[in-house]
Amino acid sequence: MFELMWLPIAIPLLSAALLLVCGKAGDRHGHLVATAASTASFVFGVVLFIGLLGRDEGDRSITTTLYTWINAGTFRVDMSFTYDQLAALFVLLVTGVGTLIHVYSIGYMEHDDRRRRFFAYLNLFIAAMLTLVLAADYLVLFLGWEGVGLASYLLIGFWQHKETAAAAAKKAFVVNRVGDLGMALAIMLMFAQFGTASISGVNATVGGASGSVATALGLLLLLGACAKSAQVPLQSWLLDAMEGPTPVSALIHAATMVTAGVYLVVRSSGIFDASEAARNAVIAVGLVTLLFGAYIGCAKDDIKKALAGSTMSQIGYMMLAAGLGPAGYAFAIFHLITHGFFKANMFLGAGSLMHGMNDEVNMRHYGALRKAMPVTFLTFALGYLAIIGFPGFSGFFSKDKIIETAFGHNIWIGLGALLGAGVTAFYMTRLMIMTFISEKRWVNDAQPHESPKVMTWPLIALGALSVLGGALAIGGWIGEWLAPVVGEAPHEELPIPALLITLMVFVVVVVGVVTAWALYLREPIAAETPADSSVSFFTRAGRRDLYGDAFNDSVIVRPMRYLTRSLVYLDATVVDGAVTGIADRLGDSSSQLRKIQNGFVRSYALSIFGGALLVVLALLAVNFA
Repeated sequence: MFELMWLPIAIPLLSAALLLVCGKAGDRHGHLVATAASTASFVFGVVLFIGLLGRDEGDRSITTTLYTWINAGTFRVDMSFTYDQLAALFVLLVTGVGTLIHVYSIGYMEHDDRRRRFFAYLNLFIAAMLTLVLAADYLVLFLGWEGVGLASYLLIGFWQHKETAAAAAKKAFVVNRVGDLGMALAIMLMFAQFGTASISGVNATVGGASGSVATALGLLLLLGACAKSAQVPLQSWLLDAMEGPTPVSALIHAATMVTAGVYLVVRSSGIFDASEAARNAVIAVGLVTLLFGAYIGCAKDDIKKALAGSTMSQIGYMMLAAGLGPAGYAFAIFHLITHGFFKANMFLGAGSLMHGMNDEVNMRHYGALRKAMPVTFLTFALGYLAIIGFPGFSGFFSKDKIIETAFGHNIWIGLGALLGAGVTAFYMTRLMIMTFISEKRWVNDAQPHESPKVMTWPLIALGALSVLGGALAIGGWIGEWLAPVVGEAPHEELPIPALLITLMVFVVVVVGVVTAWALYLREPIAAETPADSSVSFFTRAGRRDLYGDAFNDSVIVRPMRYLTRSLVYLDATVVDGAVTGIADRLGDSSSQLRKIQNGFVRSYALSIFGGALLVVLALLAVNFA
């Protein structure tokens, strides 16, 4: 059975290929074929997971090799896949949530002329992500890594007739190339130092290498993770990526693209365990990003962009946990899984709102939608309670453990994570009030209505998972399950009792919720976004993504543009000038010499006479001398 672990990859990949080449003949049933392919991968993933449960704890890592991919001297890479405890969880998340998104998309994309192509790209996304998480070699992982980047480019810019969508796709593609450079250099360094890029081989031997090698590898991998997971300083593409169809946003944020960076860090635990500097860099990136994204979420009126800021923040929590080493690896994955449930729920809920509100995304044009769209409201509310960490919901178990572990590592890091929880409660409550609770502010004769069942059933399933996902923490199961892959979590003395930390988190969350209620229900919400001149600097900064694009433009884009123009000028004037100048001078000389060879006999005779005369005069001068 485990020899067929490549099937969950092959099925959606084959489906994507068929849908892309079959042309209009597949328009009628293409979406069903794609959904069936994703479902088949999920079912096979469940079978593999059950099979893994039946094996002894020490025998739960199975590697299978399909063929030799590259064989050049000592440079050898096998197309190998590893199925273990970590891969098993990701396969279920990617295919399970991915299948629900496929089902939802049947209704959401019903009237799109290019629906078959859209579903082909969804299948490609699933296949690429599964390649990434099942890879036994960093180079094979890089193949899936690039496949995820390609699929995201195709889906973010799917509505390419919109200039904003096309620009967003290019931006995501370019920013991710920066991270890909880090990944490529890391893999080259692995081959140079260890003679292999096998994930297990590198993680096992990196401890014997110098600290500088481990740090370099960790920082290069972190660069790749920052791009894929939209972490500071490579986060700028994520909010623009909301230009794609909403199911794409759900897939990117919940099950594929942005989870890849967290997976990479956890899968490379041996490298990060060997370098404290690299781990500290991961902690710094995660902490800054979780606060950065939460701040942005407070200022956005576009519901999808508010949720995108939320994703940045929640992935920041996962990165922070991963940077805490063995004490946090399992909790990073735990929060990744619960986040996959409630964030897919809320993004698809946003799509349902758009479906019922003529594609409106401005929350200032919402209000009072709880009665018009009860299923969307109830399922979205479950996701809301999960993300703010309300007791009993999945986020309460996963995020609180990260905050607790952060306090165990450093009290200041713990306070930063705690602050993020309060801000999260604030901006998510703001979103709920503006969308569902406050007075209606509908425009353009909007007549909100509930989405069809093909869209609401996935919402109900994800809403239930938003509640039940915390069950993974029962009895410490998630930590014990992942321990053979990421190591045992050491027991650390907390500066504050764990129960008191939980109480602190709850109080901070309540403060965030109450503050939002006080600010957004005290007075009627304006139906239009206030002008920048009438709001504070802090609000303007949040609206402009804390000037991330302006910073990139000033520090990177403009200087690089100036540099390239200077190099072009240097090439044209100095390099080309030297080459063409010499050629021009030789050409001029040849033109002058060519005048001597004019073809007239009288000219040649005169030249001969003149030459003979000069010879005679020279001889006479010599004799007289």
